[in-house]
Amino acid sequence: MITREPTEEMVARWKATWRENKDLLSPNRKTGAQVLEYLQKNYPLTEIADPKVQDVIADNVTMNEYWAEKLPAGAAPVPRAFYLENEGAGKRFYLPENRDDSELWGGSIERIFVGVDLASGFYMVEGSTLLWDELCAFQGLDEMDLQNFVMVAQYIDAQRRINEPES
Repeated sequence: MITREPTEEMVARWKATWRENKDLLSPNRKTGAQVLEYLQKNYPLTEIADPKVQDVIADNVTMNEYWAEKLPAGAAPVPRAFYLENEGAGKRFYLPENRDDSELWGGSIERIFVGVDLASGFYMVEGSTLLWDELCAFQGLDEMDLQNFVMVAQYIDAQRRINEPES
């Protein structure tokens, strides 16, 4: 997850990661429905039915050319919004060792927000870069993503983070 303005060094590292891995990767991208199914199967979620929240998810798709291209022809976003609860398997994202710098999210994180667009596969997470990385590693990449050095580098970085042994 990119959490700050990229530096020249970051871009150079992403390009190097892409060059090292692009020919080793195959398209394996899961759909938005599969991302949502994964979340629902693994974590306690509370759905948010607020249309304003759903509009934010939809706007993130339609106002971003890269994600808008992932919408099927003639389709509109189908947003779903949730809080990942601090219980069961979701507790690990709230543990101090897994919490992100509070400045990243503008203060203390009380609840982790997750939005998924079923049509494009776009997802967003506020409150946990660890959860974002887990979803990135799970979702995989499509042909278009494999040509994008930033997407490949984020995927590889997420794979590494998720597969690190916990200490």
